[in-house]
This record gives sequence, C-alpha cells and structure tokens, in this order.
Amino acid sequence: MVERNFGEDLNESDRFDYAAIGKFLITKFLLTMSDHQSPFQHSEVNDPRHQEVVQLLKQVIEPTLKNDVVSLGMVRNLRIVDDYVYLRLYIGSHQHQLQTEIQSKLSFLTWCKKTYIQICTIPGVKITLAVSSGKGGVGKSTTAVNIAAALRLQGAKVGLLDADIYGPNVPQMLGLGQADIQVIHTPTGDKFLPLEVQGIKLMSVGLLVEENRPLAWRGPVLHKIITQFLQDVEWGELDYLLIDLPPGTGDAQITIIQESPVCGVILVTTPQQIAIADVRRNIYMFRQVGVPVLGIVENMSYLICGDCGARTPIFGSGGGEQLAAELQAPLLGQIPIDPDICSGGDTGNPIAISVGVARRRHRTSPASEVFVQIATALNTTFSNCREPD
Repeated sequence: MVERNFGEDLNESDRFDYAAIGKFLITKFLLTMSDHQSPFQHSEVNDPRHQEVVQLLKQVIEPTLKNDVVSLGMVRNLRIVDDYVYLRLYIGSHQHQLQTEIQSKLSFLTWCKKTYIQICTIPGVKITLAVSSGKGGVGKSTTAVNIAAALRLQGAKVGLLDADIYGPNVPQMLGLGQADIQVIHTPTGDKFLPLEVQGIKLMSVGLLVEENRPLAWRGPVLHKIITQFLQDVEWGELDYLLIDLPPGTGDAQITIIQESPVCGVILVTTPQQIAIADVRRNIYMFRQVGVPVLGIVENMSYLICGDCGARTPIFGSGGGEQLAAELQAPLLGQIPIDPDICSGGDTGNPIAISVGVARRRHRTSPASEVFVQIATALNTTFSNCREPD
C-alpha cells in the first residue's frame, strides 16, 4: 500500500491555505459519498436499457408505504451485464411477493434473457426501522428505547439493535448489566442469540466490550462488526426491529443503511436551529441512499411547570414542525423535558414501560403518553404487516 501525505493533492501555493484545505476535504467527502449514495451502478446510469429497467421497477408499488420500490430504496446494486439484469431486493419477511411482481414487470424487456434477484432480508423480521439524529446529545437512544417499549406495550414483537458505536447505552437503559452473548448453531451457520429484557429482544455493540472501555474500532473491523450484527443475529419472529444508529453521517451509518432492509427512518431532533441544521445533513444522507423519512420526533420540546402546568420552551420552539413541513413527513411527537425520563434511563425503567402501571393508578406523564402516541402512529402505518397475537 502506498502511503500519501495530507495535502499531496493540493497545489504547492495552497499548501497552507486553510480555505483550500477545507475545499479539498469537502471534495474528498463528496467523492466518498458518491461511492455510497447510488443504489445503481454509475457506469450504467446513462444506458437506455438501464432507464427502461428503472421505469418498469417504478411500477412496482409497496402497498404499506404506497410508494414504488425504487423510491423506497428497496432495489439496490442494479446491473445490466450483456442481456441479463441483476439486482438486490431489500425486503421484510412479509414482502416476498414483491420479487414475483418485479419478475413479472421485467418480463416485458424484449432484450433481457433472464433477471437475477438477490433477496436481502433479516429472517423473521417484518419491519426494520432506523432511529437517527444529526448529532449526539438529543436523546436519540432514549427515544429508541421508549418507542420500542411502547410498541411492546401495544402487543408487538420488538427487537432493538443498539448500533451506536460511539455510545452503546441501550443495555443500561433497559436495566441490563454485563451479560455474555450466546452463540448458537443454526442450519445457516453460527448466530448470535439476542438477550431478552422487559419483553424486548436486544443486541448491542456495548455487550462486546468490557465495562467503561471505549469501542476503538476503525475501518474494516468496524465494517465487519456492523455487518455481523445485521446478518448473524437469530432474532426469531419480530414485528419490528429498531436500529439505534450512531449520530451523524459517517461510514458506520452508511454501512448499516446499505446493508440492512431498512424501510424507513425516524429522525430525532431538539427544537433549536443548531440541531435542525444537523438533521438536514442527515436527511441528505438518507435521500442519497433512497431511505424514506417516516416522521420526526422532537425531543426536549418544553418544560411543564409542576405548579401551574405552563409550558416553557427552554430550547426554542418550532424546529420539529419546520422539519416536518420541509419533508412533508409527520411530526410523530413532541416529548417534554421530564426528570422521569432521565431517571428511568439510569435505572433501567423506561418511562414508556411504566405507562401501563401509571394508567391503572389513573396518573400518567405527558412524556409517556407521547411515546404511546408515536407507537400508535407506527402501528397504524404498518397495520397490514402485523398479525394479531
């Protein structure tokens, strides 16, 4: 491998021009993104046959999200070699009929001798959702845990994949200490067996390292670990698998999105404009890889006065509504600042799990009700994908 020094691609006169260095880094980043972003092969995009295939694929509509399989990012790595069409189809366990529909549509191609479709799915998992944020510190993992808990409370079979390599805190939030991961033998090879806690199946990168040790993974090692977590976990039958993504828009996030059958993303933000600006960068990444935004969750929206009930928007207001309007996506919920959310995460008792007990005592918190509202919205969206227990 040939080593290259930083700045080697810059002109000598620009070597210490920080504006030029910044431009150089941004250009390198955009070139890297271009390698990741397209679900198709760049060399074939201008091929008339390629466009013909894409137009036929756009006639295949996913019935739940009511959009075509190309726009939803379900078709990736489309290639035409000689007179053969190759593609990957990323689907949930309930969507295998889409393969037949695609084969039927592409049968109209007079020049195509055969279509090869590689099915990419997580066995037993119907709906895979990503929970993402543009930056850390906005309560993304807390939101993911409580949405999972609220879905479980409504009778769904739920799994939670803690893929936040920068802060894998989900085990603690569910009250799980250090635990060994079991490896079981299956007909398709050795698989990790997820832990089950509070009715939620859990797998976390935090379970692979010693307590208080950093996850110092880089490059190929990081890619391999993430890929294993997506492909080598025996989840069993799940209605939902929620993936808690790392914050930001780096290689880890792109790998997870490209290697998993994510059918949509839930974006978590706080109301202030600084957080909104970071979420917009996140949105750009998801659009480039063709993953739809299912909705916005605005966290820390306001503080409720314990005496008079007045709402104080400590971090500003309107950010979540602004994003929802820009994206034409629903604002799934505005979560107030509530000390019980913090204490629940620290003690392993998510506020959404305690909502059932609170209702029986005729007192519920506004925050827990918002998580129930979000879960209800998701269940409504995917109602035809779930079978009643």
